[in-house]
Amino acid sequence: MHQSGGMNESQERCVTSDVYDVGSATNIKFHDGMVPRETKEKLLNQKGVIIWFTGLSGSGKSTVACTLEHALAARGKVTVLLDGDNVRHGLNSNLGFKAEDREENIRRIGEVSKLFAESGIITLTSFISPYRADRAKVRERMAKGDFLEVYMRIPIEICEERDPKGLYKAARAGKIKNFTGIDDPYEEPENPEITLDAKDKEGNMASAEDMAAEIIRYLEEKTYLQGP
Repeated sequence: MHQSGGMNESQERCVTSDVYDVGSATNIKFHDGMVPRETKEKLLNQKGVIIWFTGLSGSGKSTVACTLEHALAARGKVTVLLDGDNVRHGLNSNLGFKAEDREENIRRIGEVSKLFAESGIITLTSFISPYRADRAKVRERMAKGDFLEVYMRIPIEICEERDPKGLYKAARAGKIKNFTGIDDPYEEPENPEITLDAKDKEGNMASAEDMAAEIIRYLEEKTYLQGP
């Protein structure tokens, strides 16, 4: 069948001649997707969102994020989990732990997370992300309601006691520099959507399952677990 070289109507809606500069790149044009976000969210029966876990090393970010992902999968929800250590194997393998590298690490993850959330995916991110300004920049890039900050408010004494990778011990011995909580600051969130503490109201240690359940209750209340 012969086809002309012209674009059809749906293709024409996605292409215009307006280009501009972005940073050091020139002649850039943002192309809108042909399938609207709302359509994707209806197909998935959920709303895209970023659940941003932040807290000290050893606070349980990755454990709770993993537990939450399994709980959401059991409910038929589509998720993606971006973990700090895992991402440094590939996308951010060229970054260290200096302040400027930490900033770029979070910027990249923020942009990747944004793409997932705008496609209707429930996106879980587990990063120390120690600086308020860096977390605020990620939030500012998102639509209202797309960024949920989950603060793992676990005292450093508990984190250091856990020390699953022996990092606190190494940092105390001077073998690791720029370690958050030891010789590099952690700036606590001022207004996180969710704060998870080490102990419940009765003084019992909260489990990863308890913490994940608290997040799910929030997601249900805010209707993220149903389509638009």
